[in-house]
Amino acid sequence: MKIPFLDLGRMEASLKHRLKERFSDLLDAGIFSGGKEVEALENSVCDFLKSSFSIPCANGTDALELALRALGIGPGDEVIVPAMTWVSTAEAVVMVGAKPVFWDTDEEGLLRKDWEKAVVSKSKAVIPVHLYGKMVDMTELNEKAKSLDLFVIEDGAQAFGAFQYGRAAGTWGDVGCLSFYPTKNLGALGEAGMCLTQEAELAKKIRLLLNHGQPIRDQHELVGRNSRIDTLQAAFLNVMLKYFKENQQKRKTIAKRYLDAFSGIEELGLPSGILDSDHNAHLFVIQTEKRNELRDFLAKKGVGTAIHFPVILPEMKPFAIVGDFENARNLANIGLSLPLNPYLRSVEVDVIIECILAFFRK
Repeated sequence: MKIPFLDLGRMEASLKHRLKERFSDLLDAGIFSGGKEVEALENSVCDFLKSSFSIPCANGTDALELALRALGIGPGDEVIVPAMTWVSTAEAVVMVGAKPVFWDTDEEGLLRKDWEKAVVSKSKAVIPVHLYGKMVDMTELNEKAKSLDLFVIEDGAQAFGAFQYGRAAGTWGDVGCLSFYPTKNLGALGEAGMCLTQEAELAKKIRLLLNHGQPIRDQHELVGRNSRIDTLQAAFLNVMLKYFKENQQKRKTIAKRYLDAFSGIEELGLPSGILDSDHNAHLFVIQTEKRNELRDFLAKKGVGTAIHFPVILPEMKPFAIVGDFENARNLANIGLSLPLNPYLRSVEVDVIIECILAFFRK
């Protein structure tokens, strides 16, 4: 049996049919930029996440850059970034001319709580990343950032639908940044992203920045760029959002099966809080010193896995910063992502569990 880490071609027939119908509708209408689908997506996300403003854009990386620019962060400024995250988090900081200052994570990949030690006079913001779908303690982080007069930009690329004390990931900071890359829990069929904010003036500025600085065509108020979401992707997301809660339940069910099956393996570290509301079960990342051997063993059994992320940001060529990033580096070396998606079949979960139990019984 071949079990892929993720196969988006496995979408159920009813979902595929609705997506095809929506594409056909737009093709007939001839509307491919802006329009009712984009407005509907904004309204639906605001309602679902209880956010005052949601501003769709071209992708999650753009969302981060737009947030930084809207907050006036640029050359001469510093932004605190966790050492373990996808490159976009630091990339966006560099793109606006600021300097990313890396700080170590805790053992699960979340920004280590003593990050305030990185704050200097040039520090303007901190970017907490809700890695693997698990939220950072935003009450504590916000209080600390406020006392230090720093902006908070939430990187919620992996955490759509996670809620902490009733507040959604992305709605705690000055700006929250989402990605709707196809592999995300709420994914488009191409590139798409979004900024969330609770402040009207910030929302207005982000809208200007992503549309060439124009509130209406040919009226340019500032230098912006083109980061508008495609109407087609907005339409697809409107369809996918209707399946979101159902798919989330499937993810949690699989995650619980993994936890129940592996809880007695001393050599295996399991994700904490993955069944809680502040974790959207985007990834099920186990930790083991035998990571590479286990990955090879599973591959031979036909089970696909992934490594998120094999190289920490400070050690990447564009940054190349020497520092104390022990926890992040260790996670990069021992973390392994198991298949966790709504398209996994129950019998496949059985096989994955049995293979891992067999490996550690050896």
